[in-house]
Amino acid sequence: MTIIVFVGSLLAAMALGMPLAFSLLVSGVALMLHLDVFDTQIVSQNLINGADNFPLMAVPFFMLAGELMNAGGMSRRIVNSALVWVGHFQGGLGYVAVFAAIIMASLSGSAVADTAALAAVLMPMMRKAGYRMDRSAGLIAAGGIIAPVIPPSIGFILFGVIGGVSISKLFMAGIFPGLLMGLALIVTWWIVARHDKVEVSPRVPMGEKLRVTADAFWCYLMAVTIIGGMKFGIFTPTEAAVVAVVYSLLVGLFIYREIKLRDLYRITLNAAKTSSVVMFLVAAALVSAWLITVANIPAQMVQLMQPFIDNKMLLMAMLMLLVLVVGTALDFAPTVLILTPVLMPLVRQAGIDPVYFGVLFIINNAIGLLTPPVGTVLNVVCGVGRIPMHDVIKGVMPFLASQVVVMGLLIVFPGLVMVPLRWLTT
Repeated sequence: MTIIVFVGSLLAAMALGMPLAFSLLVSGVALMLHLDVFDTQIVSQNLINGADNFPLMAVPFFMLAGELMNAGGMSRRIVNSALVWVGHFQGGLGYVAVFAAIIMASLSGSAVADTAALAAVLMPMMRKAGYRMDRSAGLIAAGGIIAPVIPPSIGFILFGVIGGVSISKLFMAGIFPGLLMGLALIVTWWIVARHDKVEVSPRVPMGEKLRVTADAFWCYLMAVTIIGGMKFGIFTPTEAAVVAVVYSLLVGLFIYREIKLRDLYRITLNAAKTSSVVMFLVAAALVSAWLITVANIPAQMVQLMQPFIDNKMLLMAMLMLLVLVVGTALDFAPTVLILTPVLMPLVRQAGIDPVYFGVLFIINNAIGLLTPPVGTVLNVVCGVGRIPMHDVIKGVMPFLASQVVVMGLLIVFPGLVMVPLRWLTT
């Protein structure tokens, strides 16, 4: 009954058009009334405790770093450096999109920010070269969802805080699966676009390649600094976020000189607006998470999944199917915040490694960014590229299928996550 009360009140509040953070609070209050433990102090105290969390400080800092990267010209230079190396191949701009998505994912951790930057730079070039725009938009959208998987990942931070899992281990475990997602997109693009008659970028002399790559040196150094710093224990993920902000600010102000002092207010305001939404969602979700624990909903989930609990692979497949279905209706952050406290006790009881589950869970939620009707990344591509939604949905399908295949491989072969993790943490 408690599951029905929680889910029913949450869906009812959302159906009334209530913002998701308030819907989470409503579902929490509904649970309190059902359990006869209603107390406004409990709600307010859990709200404050939800936001008062040191690892969560990384979220606004990584948001700000992403804004500074885009404003400072770092995103454009990453695209240009990929373009001079692979742009002359058949379908070269598609490969550029994937390589640039992987590099940018290692800098910002935000799917929306990366997709917007890639779409703004590449879609006009692909349109001019004669590429099919539905397919191009689908590829860029699918490339954008690599950002929550390759560190630094805002999704891993949220999951680690809510689920009590090491964020540093999650970061290291996400590197190889993220690269695998990129490889799947490259293979899929080669299959679907190899016969297209498009204008190919001219081959660039080696001197020009080196010059353009050198111009992007500071962008690549930022990725090495952040990931290397966490790998060798120089700083925590939260401190890495601060390093990313300071680094991107200094590069934008003094090296590339594309950020002016008058721009800082606008950049900071944009990051603050986005961060405030995420932080309020986290605070509201932790109210629900506390009540989910009090209502013993995880134990009820364990009972529902009892037939699969002795078979880890089958249980993971069932959980990923559940997350995939939920992800079609909810956005990335709400799905993470709602399902993590419900599923983690089941995962631990079944003996599944929490880091391994976290990687697949975040990949699955990232795939949800590509699935209609919500599909946040799809909406970004539509807005930036001025393409109808139905065209983008049609174009993204082959790439969406390839990412689902990757997730299936990770379920069948857990070593694809755990073996690279052991290499990177020893």
